[in-house]
Amino acid sequence: MSTFFDKNLLPKFDSVKDDDEEILWVNKPKFIPYAITGLAAGFGIIIFVVISYAMVKNVKDGDGLSGNSFLIFTAIPVVFFLWSFLQKLLSYSNTSYAFTNKRVMVRTGFVGTDFKSIDYDKISDIEVTVNAVERAFNVGTIKFFSGRTQIDDGVTTKLYDRWEAIPNVYEIFKKVKQVSVDIKTDYNYPNALRPETNPGYNTKYKRK
Repeated sequence: MSTFFDKNLLPKFDSVKDDDEEILWVNKPKFIPYAITGLAAGFGIIIFVVISYAMVKNVKDGDGLSGNSFLIFTAIPVVFFLWSFLQKLLSYSNTSYAFTNKRVMVRTGFVGTDFKSIDYDKISDIEVTVNAVERAFNVGTIKFFSGRTQIDDGVTTKLYDRWEAIPNVYEIFKKVKQVSVDIKTDYNYPNALRPETNPGYNTKYKRK
């Protein structure tokens, strides 16, 4: 596999990279769609609050809940969203994505630096999505499912790790999926990636 990335980004993962680990791709999300997508996620919350407040602003219930009190109560999710969005903007300069011959990784954080990595054998599903904003900027999102779920009122929801606003998203999707298949196969079966003298998984993924 040929590599194509800004080599200046490589040191961003040096602190967590194993000695025998090779980074095959690393990049940052594109800023404008990354920011707009995060902002769009809160529009539904804001619209709901505005409509709800307009409906009850002149009404009091049996406990004396006034329109102003209702506004304060419903403003909580808006404040939460704005704080989350601000965190996303402030962490952008520290956000990068990578995949190696062992795992996929995410680096982010606006106060400190947080790393998330998923070994290929833990990944059961890889998806690519492109929303309207991302389509306009020729980017997309790659989602990794490693078995994490959330149960809310008896409804189970899959939790994905994401690479957002990635350029050349379909090409990167195909490459990381192929590496995942190759490495997981090499864990279990001898193949072209495993030398005959290698009794276990110590082989290095060969870039084409």
